[in-house]
Amino acid sequence: MAKNLTAYVCSECGTVSPKWLGKCPGCGAWNSFVEEPVAQQTQKSEKPVRFERPRPLSEIEEEHFCRIKSGSEELDRVLGGGIVPASMVLLGGDPGIGKSTLLTEVAGRLSEDKTVLYVSAEESVSQLKLRCNRLKVRSQKLLVMNETVLEHIEDCLENVEILIVDSIQAVYLESMSSSAGSVGQVRECASRLMRVAKAKGITVFLVGHVTKEGSLAGPKVLEHIMDTVLYFEGDAENNYRILRAVKNRFGSVNEVGVFEMRESGLVGVKDYSGIFMSEARGENAGSVVTPFFSGNRSVLVEVQGLVSKTVFGMPRRMSLGIDYNKMVLMLAVLEKKAGLPFFSQDVYLNAMGGIKLSEPAVDLAVLLSLASAYTGVAVDAATACFGEVGLTGEVRGVAHAETRVRECINAGFRRVILPRSNLRAVANMKEKIELVPVAYVSQAVKEIVKKEKKAAPD
Repeated sequence: MAKNLTAYVCSECGTVSPKWLGKCPGCGAWNSFVEEPVAQQTQKSEKPVRFERPRPLSEIEEEHFCRIKSGSEELDRVLGGGIVPASMVLLGGDPGIGKSTLLTEVAGRLSEDKTVLYVSAEESVSQLKLRCNRLKVRSQKLLVMNETVLEHIEDCLENVEILIVDSIQAVYLESMSSSAGSVGQVRECASRLMRVAKAKGITVFLVGHVTKEGSLAGPKVLEHIMDTVLYFEGDAENNYRILRAVKNRFGSVNEVGVFEMRESGLVGVKDYSGIFMSEARGENAGSVVTPFFSGNRSVLVEVQGLVSKTVFGMPRRMSLGIDYNKMVLMLAVLEKKAGLPFFSQDVYLNAMGGIKLSEPAVDLAVLLSLASAYTGVAVDAATACFGEVGLTGEVRGVAHAETRVRECINAGFRRVILPRSNLRAVANMKEKIELVPVAYVSQAVKEIVKKEKKAAPD
């Protein structure tokens, strides 16, 4: 009897090892090796393989495609303006976050003009019908099936224009001996669907599971195959969901879409004032609003800081939605350039609504939030700020200053603190909003603490 050969494969990057290793030499992940059977090599066919010969770039015709509207403005915005035909889109998120709900709504809208096949590998067709009834999806062109064998799914793709597979970890190839969800199965199934999508011009949506760390389960090659990778984020106890693009070959990766979970399904949210800003801002210290540039639009986000005297020998630092290293740098700049000591203070920082602020333009908002929390002076609710802060204490200019100030005007803000180098670009708006240019951190801090100095004689 032939011996079954096995190998150990890293679930993160796909590195193969003949024995189990605690740390992957390829990506450095710990305890990521799983045992999988090795496929037996078969004799190669002598039939010649056809392949495309290299051609000069000048002879290749440029392909022009027309994006497909999904019916959801927020999803179209994150995708870069709509769905690109014959593309691969991977949607990941925590269980129960609304991935299947979103794709069911999209399938219902797209099936009005196109033939859509929804493959549910984890639910029966009757369960899918219940969800469609709840979402009021009633389309004659929407095809549904419950299947986990990829070969059977391929046999049903004739005349199909949109394919939705929920989920890629539950689908497997019968030709492979490994179980569904393994590294080899996920990699081969995604590669097989990619070849089918490009050859037949089918747009494919895949639902992917995530690990406890929040990353997509399976090898990293899964993300490399995809044209677009989307993450659906949010708290199960909160009705709002954030759709974020982490990879997009046809658009921006900084775009964010906001949805609200209701009984009738997911509804796109256009007004973010109640999500990323609190109603009580301006009443308590530590709250500052900044225009965060996300993709092609500006979003007003509130940054909240809390400073309290530490009861331990080592002060505690914690940040949510903002890079921890950015917070530490701003604390060092405040101590050195503004004279505010934090060596005996616990510092907590949070971005409202669960959004992640990564661009340098939020540096000034982080710094002023910490300064306001330390001094106990509340920043006016009608004041916003933006700017990049250097380690020398200078406030540097940022891109899209005019768009940021215009967003503050539309939201009803009366004052904006901005870098002095950006003043010329927004000088034509000084009649609509008060512009406060600053060149150094000390000047920005004085703008928020002078309120306390004026109130001192009372």
